[in-house]
Amino acid sequence: MSGPADERMNELRELFFESAAELVEKLNEEALRLEKYPTEKETERSLRRIVHTLKGDAAACGFRELSELAHQLEDVFALENQAANIPEMALRAADAFSGLLDAYQRKTKLPSLEALQDEISRLARPGRKAEAPGKKKTRKAKDASPWTEYERAAMVRAAEAEKRLHEVVVQLDPQCGMPIAARQMIRIALESMGEVLALYPGEGTTGPMERIQAVLASEEPAEAIRAKCRIPAVSQSVKVVPLRLPARPVAEMPEHAADGESGDQAVPDHPEESSASKAPSAAETPAPTANLAENILRVDAERIDSVLNLVGELILAKSMMQRTLAEFAERFPKESLRGKFSDAMAFQARVLGDLQRSVMKIRMVPVEQLFRRFPRIVRDVARQCQKEVELETQGGQTDLDKTILDAVAEPLMHLLRNAVGHGIETPAERARLGKRPQGLLRLLAYHQGNQVVIEVSDDGRGIAAGTVRDRAIARRMIQPAEASRLSDAETLQMIFRPGFSTVEQVTELSGRGIGLDVVESVLARLKGSVQIETVAGRGTTFRMRLPLTLAILRAILFRVGERLYALPLNAVSEIARATEAQIHPVEHYEVLQLRDNVLPLLRLSAGPREGRATAGQKIFVLVVHDGERKFGLIVNQLAGEEELVIKGLDDKTIKSALVSGASILGDGRVVLILNLMALADSFKQASAKPNLATCGLPGDGELIAETPAPQALGASGGTS
Repeated sequence: MSGPADERMNELRELFFESAAELVEKLNEEALRLEKYPTEKETERSLRRIVHTLKGDAAACGFRELSELAHQLEDVFALENQAANIPEMALRAADAFSGLLDAYQRKTKLPSLEALQDEISRLARPGRKAEAPGKKKTRKAKDASPWTEYERAAMVRAAEAEKRLHEVVVQLDPQCGMPIAARQMIRIALESMGEVLALYPGEGTTGPMERIQAVLASEEPAEAIRAKCRIPAVSQSVKVVPLRLPARPVAEMPEHAADGESGDQAVPDHPEESSASKAPSAAETPAPTANLAENILRVDAERIDSVLNLVGELILAKSMMQRTLAEFAERFPKESLRGKFSDAMAFQARVLGDLQRSVMKIRMVPVEQLFRRFPRIVRDVARQCQKEVELETQGGQTDLDKTILDAVAEPLMHLLRNAVGHGIETPAERARLGKRPQGLLRLLAYHQGNQVVIEVSDDGRGIAAGTVRDRAIARRMIQPAEASRLSDAETLQMIFRPGFSTVEQVTELSGRGIGLDVVESVLARLKGSVQIETVAGRGTTFRMRLPLTLAILRAILFRVGERLYALPLNAVSEIARATEAQIHPVEHYEVLQLRDNVLPLLRLSAGPREGRATAGQKIFVLVVHDGERKFGLIVNQLAGEEELVIKGLDDKTIKSALVSGASILGDGRVVLILNLMALADSFKQASAKPNLATCGLPGDGELIAETPAPQALGASGGTS
């Protein structure tokens, strides 16, 4: 049965895993920077601080393998003659730390560290071989103090509080067949006498035990403690000696001691024989680890989503109140209370708007958290390909929903690996082309309307549409007749098809046609899109467009047939009014003369029958933009604009990719939110067909329910 101490340790370890992942990421960044700028002493010192923090945090949580590896790494970093090896060793250590953290979290077998430790030992002490954690330790390792830094800090705090400390050593009975149970019994006995500050062996030990050591804070006399620990068939002998630590504040420690560089302090095999002078002093004991800044609070994402849903319900309630107030004003235009109601509603709307923006910012995180992973990937792939590549990142402060950020990590990694492996030439080839030997890879993020755009661009050889077309025909992915009708832009999109590859020889890096198809499949799931721009000999740009989900957005409402739909207001650049007689067919399009421009149109429903009766029928055209291209959406009727709370719809509710979500209006009506990127794709596909461009919105065959049930959207109300 776990007690409060176990719960505290579990919480400490959860915090450790979160902060350690950030420290390992920072270790990668600083190692890459030191590799690029080897004379920066501050970067070198930063590496030492990161490794030292990892060492202390791991020791506090009882992760001895990671703590010991970090300690050995510190020995190498402290040597002036090994400065040139620090970046490479830090990168290898970062990989090892990641493997250990993953094994600790999954509770699986720890990865082998022998090769890395041999290299560390060779650099630190030439001619000597390091011992891997878990193997039989040398005398020095065996004589080292068993207490973790967390336990030592607890001893220091107890000494500062002027508590009496006792060091207890219980020699177990050789006939004791259950040492784990014996450890628990000794612990319970000690806890009944006072506060157990340290206990060795630690929790989870499964190997043989000869004795149990503990540090106890208790006002009880030594004889009483000794008598309490005499358990028949468990303890053979018990020794209790006083432990006195100088009660000196940790903040007053000398700088070298605070950094943990005071050297190895040997503790005798039998602590009962040690004197107070041989006990760990405050100068040897680091302060308790502070992994996170005090002003940072880690909150589970589900709690934030719950708050977002509640804010959405408040916005729905605000819309209902505003509609009720409008009806009240119409019915009682001279009522004096109308002004007070309006003032109260305006105040509520302002506060609710601030609340909405604040909560949305909690769910949004800067893409820099994702970009930080990629310099190491680019560096390793470039070395594998024997290329020189520099990675530049911009727009790291662009906010994106955390769920989307995690989802696009793999597609971005594939795009970067593809750019290094295929796009950027070797230094010799670049020199022949008059380019600088080092290739340039750019990673850029920015907001565009209600989307976030992430670009991956390189200055390499570009992608030849003809080569892609020939390769697709050779792999029988497309027929020659069909290939001849495709534009270059449509041909380039084929590189995202499963199994497509332009590489003849399969390597560890590429050639199996697996990778870029992940990009399109993930973006399709996120209702995003990817575009390619390429110039032969000058480079390629992949542009990913991602929606801001979980958003509360301003939308324009309109009707197509009898259904109510919405589009983000900032996606609509203009609204034009026309009649059916003003629309003309041109090739595969219907077009409208809009001032001096010809605007191609996309119908959201079947067109009217020809005849004089329909020629004068009035319509509205929503002018939307997909990147640099504009087209118009023909709708029957406008229904105003509203602030909508987006509710996601699963495939069981609706099948059409043209609908990205739904919302509920203040009067209970359900409105479907259209996916602008899917509409743009539909426009491109329809324009290549012999029929006029028409996009069928969800019909009876695609919409499982006539409209989504209000309960599925998280609110009550009627249907549209």
